Order: sequence, then C-alpha cells, then structure tokens
Amino acid sequence: MPKKSALSELKRRLGGSVATDEDSLYWKSFDSSKLAFRIEAVIQPKNDKEVGPVLKLANQYKIPVTTRGAGTCLTGAASPVKGGWVLDLSGLNRIRIDKETGMAYVGPGAIIAKIQQRAERLGWYYPPDPSSKKFCTIGGNIACNAGGMKGAKYGVTRDYVYALEGFLPTGEFVRWGADVRKYVSGYNMRDLWIGSEGTLGVITKAVLKLIPKPPCKWTLLAAFKNESRALAAVRALVRQRVIPSILEFLDSESVLCAESRTGKPLYPGGGRSAVLLLELDGDKKSLEVDRKVVLAWAKDRATRYSETYDAEEAEKLWQVRRQGSPAMYELGNTKLNEDIVVPLRNQGALMKFVMQLKRESGLAIPTFGHAADGNFHVNIMFDRGNKVQEKAAKKAVLKLMKTVVELGGAITGEHGIGLAKSPFMAIQHNKAEIAAMRAIKNVLDPNDILNPGKIFDRYVVWDKIPEKVKLPWDHK
Repeated sequence: MPKKSALSELKRRLGGSVATDEDSLYWKSFDSSKLAFRIEAVIQPKNDKEVGPVLKLANQYKIPVTTRGAGTCLTGAASPVKGGWVLDLSGLNRIRIDKETGMAYVGPGAIIAKIQQRAERLGWYYPPDPSSKKFCTIGGNIACNAGGMKGAKYGVTRDYVYALEGFLPTGEFVRWGADVRKYVSGYNMRDLWIGSEGTLGVITKAVLKLIPKPPCKWTLLAAFKNESRALAAVRALVRQRVIPSILEFLDSESVLCAESRTGKPLYPGGGRSAVLLLELDGDKKSLEVDRKVVLAWAKDRATRYSETYDAEEAEKLWQVRRQGSPAMYELGNTKLNEDIVVPLRNQGALMKFVMQLKRESGLAIPTFGHAADGNFHVNIMFDRGNKVQEKAAKKAVLKLMKTVVELGGAITGEHGIGLAKSPFMAIQHNKAEIAAMRAIKNVLDPNDILNPGKIFDRYVVWDKIPEKVKLPWDHK
C-alpha cells in the first residue's frame, strides 16, 4: 500500500512527468550493463524544480530513486537494483557557452559531443572525450568522473567542473562552487559529488571549464615487435617531456581483431605487432617541435610508422582503434571489459601478467587502452554457456583485480564501481576507508533513497543472479 500511495501522490504532483506504461518502464530498467530490474515509475522532469519534490516524496515513503541520463554506464551504476523510481534527467539538456569567459552552462542531460561542438564553434574546447560521447550525458560523466583518450594531457571530467547545482538525497536544493576560477568557501562538496555515481545527490546544473581550441593536430601510428617494446616506448617518450593529446595502445591480439574485421592489414606483410596510435595538438610551431622528437623516437623504436596532418588520413588510422573492440567477439561471445589503471612504471609488469593470464586461463584477453595515463581495457573473452570457460573467466578477473592493486593501481579508471565491480571494493580499500565512505552516504542520505545498492553492497553477479537479470558480461 505505501508504494501505491506514493505513486498516486507522485502522479498528482507531477502529472505528465510520470510514466508507468510497460514500454517506458522496460527501457529505463537497465543501463548498458544490461542488468535489468523491475521498477514502478519513470520520472522525466520538465524543469529543475520538479526534482526536489520527487526526492522528498521518496523519503517520505522510503522509495528508492535511481538517477540516469543516457544509460551508457557499463557497470550497472544506472541500473535500478532496488526497483522503485527512475529519475530520467536526459530532457534537462540545455547548453549555453559564454564566449568571453570560456565557461559552459549545461543541464545534466546535455550530450558530450554537442557540448564539444557548441564550444568549438566559438573557439573553445571541452577535452574529456569518452568513446560514447555521441550519446552519453554530462550528468553521467560527472557522476562517474569519466575520462577517455585525452586524460594524460588534459585530465578527466573532475578537472573541468567549476560548479554544480542540484538536490541532496533528502530533497533540499544546494549549490557547490560558483562560476568563478577561485573558490575555497567551506568543504569541497562539489568534488564529493563528482565520481559518487549518483549516490550523494542529483545534479541539475553544471558550470564547465573550457580551454582555447588547439588549432592543429598531427597523427602517428607506430608498430612494435611486441607489447613490451611498445610500452617501454611510452615511458621513453614521456621521459622526453612529450605529452601527446592521445596515446593509445593496442596489443597484437587487438590489432589482429581489427585487421580481421576490416579485411585490411595494418601494414602490408606486417605480421603480428602491437601498436601505438598517437595524436599531438597545439599551435603549429610547438607541435612541429614535438613532432620532430616523436619521429626520431619512432625511427629508433618502432618497426614501422605512418604520420599525417590530414584529418581524413588520420581518420583512416583511427579505424584501427575503433574496429578493435567490436571485432573481439570473434574470440568469444561474451566480454568482461575491465578498465583498470596502473602507474606508468608498472605498465610492463601488467602486460607481463596479462600474457601469463592468457596462458593459465586458456582464454583470449585482448588488451588496449590509454597508455599515457596507464588506463587499460583488459577484455576477458569467453563463450557464455561453456562452463569451463565461465569458470576460467571468473577466476581470471579476480586475479586481475588483485594484481592491479598490488601494482599500485585501481580496479577502475573511468567506468566506476556500480554493481559489477562492487565485489572488488574490499581489494582496493581497507575497512576504515570503506567505513568513512559509508558514513558520508549515511549522513547525506539517511533513508538510503538515492541509487541504493551500489558501490558498497557486494553484488556477486555469478552467485546471486536476480530473476530475469543478465550478467554484465552479456553486454556487447
């Protein structure tokens, strides 16, 4: 009865903003992890003012609320594991760019690619560049502190947020920061919200930092004899104080997948190679200085390389990176995509471990990622339904997480914890650290209303599978 009373009151207050038809409920019951859970209502606020009453009503009736945008999260962070209501903020998608100050005023539903396009028309640039930028929203990017390929030079979402507005889990309006470049008034609650995966508040507005748009770009694709030499080359380049805007690593298995999908060899007769795909950007003069350093580096360390200033030619080189991930399903019908991160000094040790893991598990584990900041996507491939392979995959992912932490890294660099990585929190954090984080959650959200069941609750997907729920590795 409380749920029915709450839903009736919700409809009375918000009317057309509330949907309860089966089609609406279905499409908001899961995110890109495809972990699906039954919900009672989808709320699509027409404006910011409708958000507070939703949260206050949810607290009154103890109804779980899961906030979402486009639902591109891969870990289940936007899947409503406790049911209840889904607060869909994708309609709050306004974008305003201040041409003079280089600040962007955006709603949580603003698409990243559209923010970038609007900024670049005015000579400004928003660097965070997740692979799902054509679909993902700034609210979700802030909630997961999203990164992307340009993190080493430009940083991640957190580095481009001046201020946030929104509501506490209990429904009170708050503003963290302001549209100024210096701000030290009180605790830094803004940064507490960033990366909290929607568990500590609901964002309704954000003020973003923009930088001047780089006028020139130059791209280079370099092949190496093996993975170890490619990663050693990354450290050698960094030692020369050249920080590319992008420096992507693909192991030989990833390259073979891409070549198989496109039907074209990376280099004629190139054989089995690991590659680095590099982009420099900036003004022409400084870029040319770095270009000469990179060319000397490539000549000394790579087996082959190609370079271009031309945008169309660069796009052909980028196809190698883009085709690698979808082509991996030729190696298995299911993927565990683990976005781990390690210090640069331990990249070689990580790759050595991955090679060993392939041999021990008997599974294909193509690996690619953002080599300049140590954030790699380790893809454990197996055939769903093959009990031997499923067991090997589960064992492999646990060994991977333990090894990453031992190497001084983190179990996630940009995807977040959500549900899929919650079993590994105790590997990354000690009891005191987890208790401190839980204490913050309990104070701000005393009724555990906002995105409950995430991060801290150990959701073991292969041991306790709720009815009609697919495992995160079913996602393609």
